[in-house]
Amino acid sequence: MKLSDIVGHAGLELYPQIALVLFLLAFLIVVVRLFLPSHQAMYQRASRLPLDESGEARATPTPSAPED
Repeated sequence: MKLSDIVGHAGLELYPQIALVLFLLAFLIVVVRLFLPSHQAMYQRASRLPLDESGEARATPTPSAPED
């Protein structure tokens, strides 16, 4: 008896289908959330962060000199 025979009769045909459905649901949620008007302002602000020179949006402080 081959391993492929054992795996073929194990009844695992449902798991790939469940995984596909979960992936598609997650993908659709991400796509829908991306195009919601309520999130557009957040995305526009985040897209300008690398060009912002005010320094107020910096997530981490500048590193200081190590103390000896």
